[in-house]
Amino acid sequence: MVRVKRGKISTKKRRKILKLAKGYRLGRKSKERLAKEALLHAFAHAFADRKRKKRDFRKLWQIKIKAAANQEGLSYSKFMHLLKEANIKLNRKSLADLAENHPKVFKEIVASIKK
Repeated sequence: MVRVKRGKISTKKRRKILKLAKGYRLGRKSKERLAKEALLHAFAHAFADRKRKKRDFRKLWQIKIKAAANQEGLSYSKFMHLLKEANIKLNRKSLADLAENHPKVFKEIVASIKK
């Protein structure tokens, strides 16, 4: 009978794991078992941090808006409330950008909602 060589799929799998673990330290980059374990942890952290990134940026935008609103004599919560009442639909990302890079435009927005 013909001999069956069972190397292709397992070799591909092994190479894929080691390629993903490239750059890791010590045996985690070259030993399949250690690389697999390291990747499991890495993927878990990556998943969690993709969610955390959204939280962190929202916090940052709120801080920037708060700082700019305080200079105009408004608290963050009052500023956001007045924006909603004035039906100005700007998200926190764009408001933070305006507050940081275009303070004159931000002052105009504050002036328009104070009326």
